[in-house]
Amino acid sequence: MSRSTDIDLPADGSGSLRPGGAGNVDPSIEFTPDTGHPAGAASLLRTTTAIRQRAGALLARARRGESQWFRIGSDDALEDAARTVAEVTRERYPWDTIPYHSRWRHFEAGGVDRRLQLDALLGKGLDARQRARAHIDLTLVSVLLDAGAGPTWHYTEPATGLRFTRSEGLGVACFHAFTSGLFSSDPNHPLQADAAGLRGLVTERLGDAFQVSEVNPLVGLAGRAVLLRRLGEAMSEQPETFGDDGRPAGLFDALVAPLGAASPPTAEITAHQILSLLLDTLSHIWPSANAIDSLAADGSDNVGGSGDPAFALGDCWRHSAVAGPGLTNGWMPFHKLSQWLTYSLLEPFEWAGVKVRHLDALTALPEYRNGGLLIDSGVIVPREPAFLTRRWKAGDEFIVEWRALTVALLDEIAPRVRKVLDRTKEELPLACVLEGGTWAAGRVLAQRLRNGAPPLQIESDGTVF
Repeated sequence: MSRSTDIDLPADGSGSLRPGGAGNVDPSIEFTPDTGHPAGAASLLRTTTAIRQRAGALLARARRGESQWFRIGSDDALEDAARTVAEVTRERYPWDTIPYHSRWRHFEAGGVDRRLQLDALLGKGLDARQRARAHIDLTLVSVLLDAGAGPTWHYTEPATGLRFTRSEGLGVACFHAFTSGLFSSDPNHPLQADAAGLRGLVTERLGDAFQVSEVNPLVGLAGRAVLLRRLGEAMSEQPETFGDDGRPAGLFDALVAPLGAASPPTAEITAHQILSLLLDTLSHIWPSANAIDSLAADGSDNVGGSGDPAFALGDCWRHSAVAGPGLTNGWMPFHKLSQWLTYSLLEPFEWAGVKVRHLDALTALPEYRNGGLLIDSGVIVPREPAFLTRRWKAGDEFIVEWRALTVALLDEIAPRVRKVLDRTKEELPLACVLEGGTWAAGRVLAQRLRNGAPPLQIESDGTVF
């Protein structure tokens, strides 16, 4: 891979423009972070441009036969995968409108409109901004709890008796934990998440809310509780973004307020501005020790780095074949949960009247279902059958490369899906292809081949997968 990587940040928001800055910046200006310093390098690695460029380079390398881990299937395999996705999309959404891939789909599990339930609990006296604040609080804590639940865990909804597993179960369980006030420190305002409530969250209370027991174990319960406590700490340390009470809802005001005093229906932001704010304020909540200054430019270790939270990278991992300028050399970013959170925040912003543009600046989400679809479809082929039976860690190069290939290949599959469904990119952005879509098709193939289990075994602490 060439070292002459183009690192100009595009004006669609997929660079590191500050919230509210899109209308004030000449798009002809080229943003070139100083990657010789940790702050500039971290800034570059927090862009989806960097994700796509590096994932694309690893895909090109694999197609040249240079990967020790994978080979890439034929064009026919890509077409077959696209047709599978299109078929599943038609089955799931036979009507014209395909919604965004979002945590809010899980809140609809069992055909129950839980957004309507939440709005009823909030009462009629709230304006759109106040409702958005509650929606955002729920979305953020729920997404952070959305790593894989494991094959045996389930949640039975008390009011309906419906039994849910995996992502739907986690979503419904979190909805009821939120409405019960589990994440709020204020008994008079239970329908919120705040710094004090999250910092004081006891693992056992979270387990009780999720009906965890010896016979109903939830993978990574302790890690999930730690993540929420770290979220509480991070928000309390940044009142300029999250307010004095430290609520995720502060994201709304931080993004919309710089646009001026106009009402939200006139406001416009980009999807990547949401992601950038999340990464700039919350990257250091992730328990992985990945930091931009923990790897020197020559590839040698600087164990632990400086410990500065501004240099934390989160879901960004080392790969020996990834090249880049300065301190970014050797790093492959993904920011999967942060992007999943961004996708899930699109609707709360839009419901409040804020137009979110440039959705396709976000990437596909490299996780079990999307990546599993590509393995099960013969698009990504492990070089050794034993790779499918081994137990991996998130930082293993095999997993890092599989996730990068997933990002790049889903960018190739999306236009093929649109062609089969006769939709334009505007009618079917990547956010809707994922929902229609690739995630569901991955689950269908996993169910058909392995009773729902993913094709790879990865050790999870509940914060990446």
